[in-house]
Amino acid sequence: MIRKILFIAGLATLSLAAHAQDYVITKYGVKNGDSTKLNTKAIQAVIDRAAKKGGTVVIPKGTFLSGALFFKPKTKLRLESGAVLKGSDNIANYPLIPSRMEGRSQNYYAALVNAYKVPGFSITGPGTINGNGAKFWSYFWFYRDSMKRVGKEATNLEVHRPRLVFIWGSNNVKIKNVKLHNSGFWTTHLYQSNNVVIEDCDIRSPYKPVPAPSTDGVDIDVCKNVTVRNCYISVNDDGVCIKGGKGPTAHKLPENGIVENVLVEGCTFGESHAALTFGSESIHARNVVMRNCKINSTTPLFRFKMRPDTYQHFEQITVENVTGKAGVIFEIAPWKQFFDLGGSTEKPFGTVNDITIRNIKIECDQVAHIQGNPNDKVSGITFSNIEATAKKPGIKNVYEGVKLENVVINGQPYTLK
Repeated sequence: MIRKILFIAGLATLSLAAHAQDYVITKYGVKNGDSTKLNTKAIQAVIDRAAKKGGTVVIPKGTFLSGALFFKPKTKLRLESGAVLKGSDNIANYPLIPSRMEGRSQNYYAALVNAYKVPGFSITGPGTINGNGAKFWSYFWFYRDSMKRVGKEATNLEVHRPRLVFIWGSNNVKIKNVKLHNSGFWTTHLYQSNNVVIEDCDIRSPYKPVPAPSTDGVDIDVCKNVTVRNCYISVNDDGVCIKGGKGPTAHKLPENGIVENVLVEGCTFGESHAALTFGSESIHARNVVMRNCKINSTTPLFRFKMRPDTYQHFEQITVENVTGKAGVIFEIAPWKQFFDLGGSTEKPFGTVNDITIRNIKIECDQVAHIQGNPNDKVSGITFSNIEATAKKPGIKNVYEGVKLENVVINGQPYTLK
């Protein structure tokens, strides 16, 4: 009976494979060889064709310029060796649609690659998705500086820029062995998507000659069961960022929620604002593990941005087996950028508990800076087996319940005063 079931299952697999098809875009009307020609409509037509029976849209060797593309159920994306899907640097090629940005549901510009309710969606390489973001970055800095000159602040959303990849409401997603470069805004944004694996990817945006602002590597927003494995991440903002909502009533809104069961392992982090951030738009995160990683940065290994206008709860977080160089190993600090209670009488505070940092060998400016907002509740933080070479040998901490076990700084055992 078991053999019969296995045989039937095998036939079903063969049947699915038989119906799956590769749709190489150059075989369906997309011209190769002219990287200045906008191919959005032609590539979208291939995606629409693939959606009818199911199949993989294949970008062959060459550079193909496009605006926003919308993948549909039963479609996948593969970029072959030498393939470049290059984003248009004209925001008009990214329609303004219902979306999710900065912890709120709102209209925003589509990403270059969009997947909405596409179960089983995948992006595989070894080719490149290049956001071609230099024009967006330059205008961002110009606009921000012009606002400063008249005494005003500029928010991220005032300079219209596309993300590279946005995946919304799609479970069982895989992004593997692909280069994700030079995004205009966030690089990879996952929202309300569960069971996601991002592995063997090269995710980067520059600090020089023009810094690429707000190009987070991986944003995990109201998701469960996400693995980021064996990736290289170097971006001009947070490497892996935990999101989920912001504002005094964010915890009550159905579009917001917890980020749970996240594993970041075997990754190498270059420059970023922090390798792992519990972000400026995060209300609840639980069971997050970073392990077996390397870092070469001047900024935190991981940090909690504590918003005084948002109820936040970060719990069951473990960072272990990390080597390299960083600004600080662990930071808890207030985050007041664009503080806004929106007229609410709420008095939000943050809760941090059950945090473990262990088996860390690192060069740093300081081991830890642990001081949130006045009403935050912080407990259950353990440092274990830490070997640090630090410019500032102490640990700045204002909370009881921070425990040190075998912490050695500059060759000397360290205890909290």
